[in-house]
Amino acid sequence: MKNEQLRPSPGTPLPERLDPDSLKTEQIMAEHDQACARNQQGYLDPFTGLFVMTANFHVDRGYCCTRGCRHCPFTQD
Repeated sequence: MKNEQLRPSPGTPLPERLDPDSLKTEQIMAEHDQACARNQQGYLDPFTGLFVMTANFHVDRGYCCTRGCRHCPFTQD
């Protein structure tokens, strides 16, 4: 298992992964934050129905899988 660096704000998705100007972002982040508060690994995206892993899941895993996950908290170095 790699030991990677977390971004300064690991709970905030990178803009290229979730557009901060999108009207959907607020609802998506509310679902994410609720899942984190419940210690769930992920949540269902309210617009696509797809299962999305939370930032907490990625932190617990400890490394980036390089698949461009929406809530990946690791640096891109």
